[in-house]
Amino acid sequence: MMRFFEAISLGIKALLINKLRSLLTMFGIIIGIASVLAMIAIGDGAKEIILEDIQKLGGLNTFTLYRVSTKLVGGRRVPIRSNEHFNYSDVLMLEAMCPSVKGATPRLSAWSNVLIFAQDGSHTRAGYYGVNENYTQLMNWDLQTGRFISEDDVDKARKVAVVGAQVASELFGNTSPLGKEIKIRSAGSQYKSTQRSERFTVIGTLMPRGRSLKFGINYDSQIFIPVTTMQQRFTGNDRILQIVIHASTVEAIPKAIEEVKAVIRKRHRNEDDFYRIFKVHSETSSLLKISAIIKIALGSIAGFSLLVGGIGIMNMMLVAVGERTHQIGLCKALGAKNSDILLQFLSESVCLCGIGALLGIVLGGFAGKGMAYLAVRIVKIVPAWPAVLSPLWILMAVSFSALLGICFGLYPAIKAMRLSPIEALRSG
Repeated sequence: MMRFFEAISLGIKALLINKLRSLLTMFGIIIGIASVLAMIAIGDGAKEIILEDIQKLGGLNTFTLYRVSTKLVGGRRVPIRSNEHFNYSDVLMLEAMCPSVKGATPRLSAWSNVLIFAQDGSHTRAGYYGVNENYTQLMNWDLQTGRFISEDDVDKARKVAVVGAQVASELFGNTSPLGKEIKIRSAGSQYKSTQRSERFTVIGTLMPRGRSLKFGINYDSQIFIPVTTMQQRFTGNDRILQIVIHASTVEAIPKAIEEVKAVIRKRHRNEDDFYRIFKVHSETSSLLKISAIIKIALGSIAGFSLLVGGIGIMNMMLVAVGERTHQIGLCKALGAKNSDILLQFLSESVCLCGIGALLGIVLGGFAGKGMAYLAVRIVKIVPAWPAVLSPLWILMAVSFSALLGICFGLYPAIKAMRLSPIEALRSG
């Protein structure tokens, strides 16, 4: 162990003797490590954005049943003749009869551009959803103030509403909206001369959630009311267009889908072509694969600079062996072993790569943040792009640099070790 630390000390001293040459040689390693880490940081940041967007949809264990009016037959769309529709009883039965289902919630929606009025005359445009009491729990969405819709609200079809952060801000400013009335115009009649409106009492506000990248929906500009109230006041029937299902785990999704299909067939005359299934996991796994491929490709391209840096180190070490031939001969004449000479030159090469790696990590961190900043300014699809520099990748960078130093320093070190003491002294 003492010999190892002495070798490292000698290696650092040797580098300090030729500071400029050592620094220029390290540039390849510095740029290589910085490039790889910056690319990985941007790639992992993209993955984090995708996963965060998935959570807005309810998580990877979510899938949605949605009513359709056409189907693809022979390459063309044909209308579905079925008169079957989902209803609220389906939601309750799916929760009760499907062991792999964690929960289910209905979703009737008017996505956006609906006029919403406050009592003081202020207004905004937003969307509204008809849901039940399970919605926020299954969607992992916290309340900011007040409470969410209760089971009793759904059973009695109460005219209560929970509003998103943007709706609350635009209608009520800095004052509390709790207990105040809002007026929602029906999405189906808002542009007609005789517009139908309904009054609702605000019982809660939701935490800011942002916009869905996949669907473009601004969740903060939405209002949530009991699904039964929406049916009575707006749609005029008991139909439900979508049912959001949360499986117990991601792995349980296939089993949960089969259980759900069996219940739907039993309740709807063995028909299952009147709806489709949207699986969050399947839809987003391809995006994650693309992100991983891009990260690997960019990291590989950046990795070539590491190879060039390694060749530069080998070249410098060969020059160092030539310059210190007399010193090597003198050390051997004084009793130095071949292993001592080998360790000395290897440690110098490893120190060169190690210092380069540390500087590259610092530069990579700044480069990653800079690229993330530019990505937000150029792409403009997300408010922030995280540059994720994980400790694992930092450790891998340091380890790879040490391995690089050993690999590219081994040949010059062996060449130095094999020098004959007499020939080495004679060359001096």
